[in-house]
Amino acid sequence: MSDTLLLGLIGEGISASRTPRMHEAEGDFHGIRTMYRILDVTAPTRHGAELGELLTAAVRLGFNGLNVTHPFKQQVLDLLDEVDPGAQRIGSVNTVVIGEYGTTTGFNTDVTGFARGFAEGLDGAATGQVVQIGAGGAGRAVAFALSELGVDDLIIADVGADRAHDLAADIGAGVRAISTDELEAAVTSADGIVNATPVGMASFPGTPFDTGLLDPRMWVADVVYFPLETRLLREARDRGCRTLDGSGMAVNQAVDAFELFSGVRASPERMRRTFLSFGA
Repeated sequence: MSDTLLLGLIGEGISASRTPRMHEAEGDFHGIRTMYRILDVTAPTRHGAELGELLTAAVRLGFNGLNVTHPFKQQVLDLLDEVDPGAQRIGSVNTVVIGEYGTTTGFNTDVTGFARGFAEGLDGAATGQVVQIGAGGAGRAVAFALSELGVDDLIIADVGADRAHDLAADIGAGVRAISTDELEAAVTSADGIVNATPVGMASFPGTPFDTGLLDPRMWVADVVYFPLETRLLREARDRGCRTLDGSGMAVNQAVDAFELFSGVRASPERMRRTFLSFGA
């Protein structure tokens, strides 16, 4: 176990991320001096920076690891020395461990993160038919998690039709892709809906579908956690639906990532307290 960690988060529009403080506070508890830096490609000093450039810089500067978020979770795979078989199958990486000699290994902690968050927040929810909107980096992880959770009929819609079809084919039985033109009909017959797109973030306001289609028998989950209560979740709750915010996935993926970075098991309860200390 190292007594220091230098970590970073690469993404777009991530200046308000709660991830740095979760890792730093957990490191402090274990006596590991942890410094976690935001590497936002929309920041003035990094405007126009490419993912490969940032990854190379992190290796040369002695970073121990990186988290990777929207829109780079798929793009980063081809830039790594090694990829964990699970992440390779999913086709998405959100955690990169940088070895002593600068080798980079990619992992995906989003799958277990979403699955644990779902079990904690939507225990007993019906999983006969679920509609997922979004088939990007986060969407791929969520779809694999939903499949492993036993969803009978997982329906995936994405503005990129090929992306949705590719994801459905990669998972296989019990998963199908639809066009966005078919989304309204799919939502009205679903047991649950998952938003796995950035829609709802402060920089992407709105909802991914007409919430007037919801009724109280449904549940609605969102991967967005800033804001913690998205417009989608607020309107779903107003219509009587059970809801799941993005905090479960955000906290639980960080728990697994911290262990990959440090070799020390993090406390989900302690990380959640840190996460919630920011408020809603």
